[in-house]
Amino acid sequence: MIRFKTYLEEAAGANLHMTHLEDAVLDGGVNGTRNVFQYLQALRDMLGGNTKAPVKISVKWDGAPAIFAGTDPSDGKFFVAKKGVFNKTPLLYKTNAEIDNDLSGDLNTKFKIALSELSKIGIEGVVQGDFLYSKSDLKTESIDGEPHVTFHPNTIVYAVPKSSDLGKKISDSEIGVVWHTTYGGASLETMSASFGKAISTKLKDVKSVWHVDATFKDISGTATFTSAENKAITQMLSDAGRLFRTIDAKILNEFGKNEELNARLNTYINSKIREGQRVGAIRPFVAGLQKYIQDYYKKQAGARKTAAGKKVQMDKARAALAVFQSKNMKKIIDVFTLYDKLVDIKYVVIAKLNKVEGIRTLLKTKDGYEVTGQEGFVAIDQYGTNALKIVDRLEFSKANFSPEYIKGWQK
Repeated sequence: MIRFKTYLEEAAGANLHMTHLEDAVLDGGVNGTRNVFQYLQALRDMLGGNTKAPVKISVKWDGAPAIFAGTDPSDGKFFVAKKGVFNKTPLLYKTNAEIDNDLSGDLNTKFKIALSELSKIGIEGVVQGDFLYSKSDLKTESIDGEPHVTFHPNTIVYAVPKSSDLGKKISDSEIGVVWHTTYGGASLETMSASFGKAISTKLKDVKSVWHVDATFKDISGTATFTSAENKAITQMLSDAGRLFRTIDAKILNEFGKNEELNARLNTYINSKIREGQRVGAIRPFVAGLQKYIQDYYKKQAGARKTAAGKKVQMDKARAALAVFQSKNMKKIIDVFTLYDKLVDIKYVVIAKLNKVEGIRTLLKTKDGYEVTGQEGFVAIDQYGTNALKIVDRLEFSKANFSPEYIKGWQK
């Protein structure tokens, strides 16, 4: 059984925040790293053809906005919602008037369509997904000389041959949604989340609604490791495992336990990813991290007007930098070397998962389209309660932040 509850943070009640697989090493310390290895080994087994591997995969669709739908246990009425479903005072839309009171513009239109159409498909309990399109978002575009129906909810453009059965179904629908999470419980406040379940198959097939599960399907068998690929990833896992066994547990745990250090570390890693950089050369990365922490708290202290306020920030700096003693540098370098090795293994998994043919995923530029992979994947334990994101963060960050790529909301 794969457990990862320690590293899932509750956000907005029952709605859970998932961390990136490699970041669980730094956030979870020794126990978190062991769980990362368990996930990667289970993924290796699954992609090697083991149907009993204790892990499932779902696809991260690049939809927007997030949408919740279902029945309010307090009164039995159907609702849709954007966020705030599990707040002490839930923010739910059960009528068009309630939508008018809270939303305007495109969101107002989309949630009115959702309220009308999703009430027809027999949702039990509460489900969460991503809004993919309303009918007005659908376009017909020629891609490689063939007409495609496309929708562009966020960064990625999804394209389906218009003459295909799926293309016709999408063209005839009023709304498209991908479902990824179910919630169950006697009240909204006490509901618990479950990932990776087949949701769409339990809902009614209505012409006006195209809905799909985020569950990963490899009907063609193209996302299966060959014997040589299986051997190669097993060797990578063994090499990383040998390094893990030599790492100082106290140093590794410090990155997760030290709140100031952990917060600054995650911000620094994300800033590097936005710049298109991995950890890469370990020593310069560690030196850059130290400098970033020093500069951050120096700036924070400089913004405080009182001596007491400045001291608070400098005390935080000392707490965050305490681990960076010369006697610890080799041990710290080993931690980030392991982190980088696990990222290498993650990319092997992503490359194989992206082999599966399905709805085309593209990026839009002023000169046309570029082929891209899925936004990412989610690894889910066999119980559907714990999950980690598996994302090509460099590619998706570039697509998300670069002005080179046209986003769905840009006209």
